[in-house]
Amino acid sequence: MANLNQPPSKSTPNLLHILNAFTDETKLVVNTIVELNSNTINKYELITETGHLKLDRVGYSSLAYPFAYGCIPKTWDEDGDPLDIEIVSVTEPLIPGSIVEARIIGVMKFDDGGEVDDKIIAVLSDDKRMEHIKTFEDLGPHWIKETTYYWEHYKDLKKPGTCKVNGFLGLEEAIKVIEDCEMRYKKDIEPNLID
Repeated sequence: MANLNQPPSKSTPNLLHILNAFTDETKLVVNTIVELNSNTINKYELITETGHLKLDRVGYSSLAYPFAYGCIPKTWDEDGDPLDIEIVSVTEPLIPGSIVEARIIGVMKFDDGGEVDDKIIAVLSDDKRMEHIKTFEDLGPHWIKETTYYWEHYKDLKKPGTCKVNGFLGLEEAIKVIEDCEMRYKKDIEPNLID
């Protein structure tokens, strides 16, 4: 996983533009650049030009992220950012900026202030505790309620009523969202990259 198949460089490579989205499409495993852990109100975002993390904002409320969160390399969502991914049921905190392999279990369709901002739902691919989780439905109805509540209320003290969860869908739709975002990346971002 950590081998990039390129020679050493004096400058740090930007993994967003080097790693592929899928590490193993047959097993539904994607690369993920970790931006933040659960139980934080700080929102870190990947600087797409450099690959570094930046504190984007401190949350306006006490609602903390209930999952680890990051983005999938070589993808570009309709909101003008790499495709988001939430990794659920992580036992040990992940190191922001690290790369993990995550197994897709669904997608949450999300509207953030009028912009499409879908979230892929995943578990860590090599966590034996998660082998029985095949789809987001396996997480149970309370997980769906909790996740919906978080996303629809995390901006309430700043921009109330601007976020809407439009449903949770399975693996087929999740793969379609990733592939659409890969195509958008190839069309809109890749041609503008410089060496």
